[in-house]
Amino acid sequence: MTHSHEDDVLARIAKGLIYTESEAAFQAPRRRTQQIFEYNHTPPNETEKRRSLLAAIFGSVGERTVLLPPFHAGFGSNVHIGDDFFGNVNLTFVDDVDIRIGDGVMIAPSVTLTTTGHPVHPSRRTDFGRFSEPIVIEDNVWIGSNAVVLPGVRIGYGSVIGAGSVVSRSIPPMTVAFGTPCRVVRTITDEDLTARTAEQ
Repeated sequence: MTHSHEDDVLARIAKGLIYTESEAAFQAPRRRTQQIFEYNHTPPNETEKRRSLLAAIFGSVGERTVLLPPFHAGFGSNVHIGDDFFGNVNLTFVDDVDIRIGDGVMIAPSVTLTTTGHPVHPSRRTDFGRFSEPIVIEDNVWIGSNAVVLPGVRIGYGSVIGAGSVVSRSIPPMTVAFGTPCRVVRTITDEDLTARTAEQ
């Protein structure tokens, strides 16, 4: 495969157009499958090894990152994580293109972040035909258990995504959103500063 052909495929991917497994095969060296396996089997007391593996797996990773194994990623190298991140068990990154996660983000168990979908018509799914669009999760977002974030979604600063949601469109900052499909149900206000306190 020539560099010109690879550039053409990458340009199609960047535009969110359909591409196939064979066309994208040249990207295989960017998959961090072995390092992900090692991370998921590293004893919890080997914190330095875990940190070293995260730095090798991800495109970038901030300070004070906690990611409980097991986790899964198609590539790993297309994931960028900020500081003070917490990811609970069974987090899945379908990162055929970039997933960018800001600072102070918390993700509950069994969440899927998928940048990739497939055409509806079966003839267009030959050779695993697919499209990919990046995901952005801004600072201080909290995503509840079993949520699924779909291609092209941006979740705004400080927002909360309820458990079990399917997030198919972008969510504005400082809102609570949940459901299938996920929808905004209210804004986050100063009244939330006292929620769940002993006085209430």
